[in-house]
Amino acid sequence: MSEDRSSSQGSKSWLDKLFSALSSDSDEPSSRDELLEFLRQAGSRLKLDQDAMMIIEGALNISDQQVREVLIPRSQITAIALDQPLEEYLPVILETGHSRYPVIGENLDEVKGILLAKDLLPLLRSGQGNGMPFQLDEVLRPAMFVPESKRLNSLLKEFQDTRNHMAVVVDEYGGTAGIVTIEDILEEIVGEIEDEHDIDEEIDIRELGDDRYAIRALTTIEDFNDRFGTRFSDDEFDTLGGLVMQRFGHLPGRGEHTDIGGWRFTVLNADNRRIRLLEAEPCEETPEE
Repeated sequence: MSEDRSSSQGSKSWLDKLFSALSSDSDEPSSRDELLEFLRQAGSRLKLDQDAMMIIEGALNISDQQVREVLIPRSQITAIALDQPLEEYLPVILETGHSRYPVIGENLDEVKGILLAKDLLPLLRSGQGNGMPFQLDEVLRPAMFVPESKRLNSLLKEFQDTRNHMAVVVDEYGGTAGIVTIEDILEEIVGEIEDEHDIDEEIDIRELGDDRYAIRALTTIEDFNDRFGTRFSDDEFDTLGGLVMQRFGHLPGRGEHTDIGGWRFTVLNADNRRIRLLEAEPCEETPEE
């Protein structure tokens, strides 16, 4: 019995070890950058798991990040019109597989509320889904609105307090700039959270229709050239993500795009460490300045 207790006390968690290192260190960090450097050194010294260190750094980083850095841009919002018949938007819900949808009036700047896909499930029991009238406004949840400049750590706390999972992001003029979800913030801390509706990681290039393609950032430039007959150089970079990152000159956020060699590459998915997924479509080649 005493051996079990001794063993339990001796096997400290990585968090216990970190707190112990912090309390015993005489030179306390005086800034966030110093704290991050200290944590990296302490993590190496205490042999902490790399994933644990990434979570700690991610949690600290969101205090400096704003909503505009992680939002899903206006152009990529899947919205439902308040006067839209059920038979029109139900296939959209089934195809996209999201759990929440902004419901709008005349345009995206007029968000009336949020539809939870699960609120449509009672229709299956009542038979309303078979042509019977259904009032969308009767099941709407109130929309939460936040400015682009709101800090991610503050929004995360607000999500927790209000039990909301989605907010409409408004710009300085009151227009809709995009939407942000609690998952978007958590991914900044723990990295990508994938679900059954995310693109298959085994498929490098997937057709989206209208001459658009979803492409994994790790797709090799050689494979892209072979598929589309392009002549992008792979002297400096092996992957398409590396090529696109060089053109941006920084780690881009979702919705940012750049044109290279007659193709427009838009970031569909990225975390605070790398680009994960791109949308590619042919575009008119513009002369370089």
